[in-house]
Amino acid sequence: MSIGLIARVKIVAGKEQEFETAFAWQAEQVRAHEPGNQLYKLFRARDQQGAYVVMEIYDDAAAIDAHRNSEHMRANRPKTAPLIAEPTVIELYDAV
Repeated sequence: MSIGLIARVKIVAGKEQEFETAFAWQAEQVRAHEPGNQLYKLFRARDQQGAYVVMEIYDDAAAIDAHRNSEHMRANRPKTAPLIAEPTVIELYDAV
């Protein structure tokens, strides 16, 4: 059963473009190296400065673990972590 994940991210004011650039690289890596990932897409809020959601779909829990522990995610965390203004909220959903 597929698992949907939504990550709600708030970025430090003025750092939005830097975050989007770092995320674009990260998304390329996910698509190229994670066969268990079906969707990995960033969306910017229309009405809240610096608010984003990442929509993700994985084949199963093992694919989520592989994503979290991947080399590309470890490599990009030091670039994105200082740009995040508030703790990221993660929501998990089961496909029906």
